[in-house]
Amino acid sequence: MGRGTLMLNNLDHLTRWESDWKGLRVVVAGLGLSGFSAADTLIELGAHVVVIDGADTEVNQSRGETLKIVGATDVLLGAAHLDELPLINGLAPQLLIASPGWNPRQPLLVAAAQAGIEIWGDVELAWRVREKEGRKLAEWVVITGTNGKTTTVSMTEAIFQAAGLRAIAAGNVGTPILDAIRDPEGFDVIAVELSSFQLHYTHTMSPLASVVLNIAEDHVDWHGGFEFYKADKAKIYERTRVAAIYNAEEPVVEAMVENADVTEGCRAIGFTTNVPGLSMVGVVDGLLVDRAFIEDRKNSAAELIALDQMGEVVPRHTASNAAAAAALARAFGVEPEAVAKGLSSFDSGDHRIQAVARRDDVLWINDSKATNPHAANAALGAFSSVVWIAGGLSKGVEYDELVTAHVKRLKAVIVIGTDTAALLGALQRHAPQVPVIMAEVRETGVETATGSAAAKDGSAVMAQAVKRAAEVATAGDTVLMAPAAASMDQFTSYAQRGNAFIDAVRALMEEETS
Repeated sequence: MGRGTLMLNNLDHLTRWESDWKGLRVVVAGLGLSGFSAADTLIELGAHVVVIDGADTEVNQSRGETLKIVGATDVLLGAAHLDELPLINGLAPQLLIASPGWNPRQPLLVAAAQAGIEIWGDVELAWRVREKEGRKLAEWVVITGTNGKTTTVSMTEAIFQAAGLRAIAAGNVGTPILDAIRDPEGFDVIAVELSSFQLHYTHTMSPLASVVLNIAEDHVDWHGGFEFYKADKAKIYERTRVAAIYNAEEPVVEAMVENADVTEGCRAIGFTTNVPGLSMVGVVDGLLVDRAFIEDRKNSAAELIALDQMGEVVPRHTASNAAAAAALARAFGVEPEAVAKGLSSFDSGDHRIQAVARRDDVLWINDSKATNPHAANAALGAFSSVVWIAGGLSKGVEYDELVTAHVKRLKAVIVIGTDTAALLGALQRHAPQVPVIMAEVRETGVETATGSAAAKDGSAVMAQAVKRAAEVATAGDTVLMAPAAASMDQFTSYAQRGNAFIDAVRALMEEETS
């Protein structure tokens, strides 16, 4: 939605499943998982739906045919449909549902905003249809931040389930929020991960509890500037009813809570990896404790879990995520025992500071989920002597602060990726003494089975990077693949990039033992 745009179609009456959605003329922009889910939901509600996507792929054609079968008015695929709003049954649309990846400056969205057409995302639609006769009404706790969202939302889900609640993690992770909303049994609570893109198109959500984990420069190209990015992140606190939870170690996040228009009676709850102050969750002598949701919080704290119960090594950012998840659960009313049970059983999964191998006292770590400098900062800070594999699609961010903070840890840097100028410039300015080794392989295209298109396969890139890292790493070093950049220049995803690293390390180990 364009900032400051006057809405000509007032859809305030659409607040539950049984509202009068029939005949509403809706354009759904994007046919990914969230777009498909939104279109399917609206068709079920009786709306007239036209779906548009610029990619005329086999996947989209299949999804489009499915939507036509269930009642879509039309499905328009291809770049030719991206510039003008379609008529629906001869009339202008009344609503546009934008998929998260659609930039607000995209011509179709600009045209909608200029025409006074409301623009929602799938999260806004889900919030408005969550109430349905005969279905359990789930509470929402919502999570955003530059990094740690998926870990925190999964921790929160684990805690709720350990408490015996019917709970699910949804939104920007795994299950589209509308699929969770339409579950026939319903849920007691949904832990909703929200990206800045999703928050941009969300307007009336009023969660039980909300949290911003952290803020760092990211997605500035999509938002048009860091201030706009921060403003969209801060929207998560609006209309929060019970607890607006913030990172007490980040003044920018604390200011978001101070300026938020929350519901009367909502509390501001801090979380920290240090000793907690009043109305905070924090860490004391290796224990995660609660000084926010207990009666005598001025003089005591409730023990939640010993951090060593969560794993042999618990990096600071993991403790921070656990504190945020615990605060969300405690705001809902979960008992300390369930917090401990959920966090102790939580598995952080692949590609996040994942130990891959140890040989000759060299530790190999896969942190492919570090897709920006802020995420890589957490990984670099966990080790003392690092051979760093870094680089990729930078998304317009800078690396000066990251390199300056960790220059003393860097033994060497192996640079991958095709968008290397910002990283190389920062290394030259702030770490001129650190050896920089370029992975010479750049081409990652391989023909698909049909020969019709090139697929990204960065295995050769990663194999070379691992080989170069092995040549400089010695006992006591950590080879850390934390790219601080997106993966799409040489890989299909951060997961493929991480798997390529794992495969390359294992191949190296086998080669050394043969």
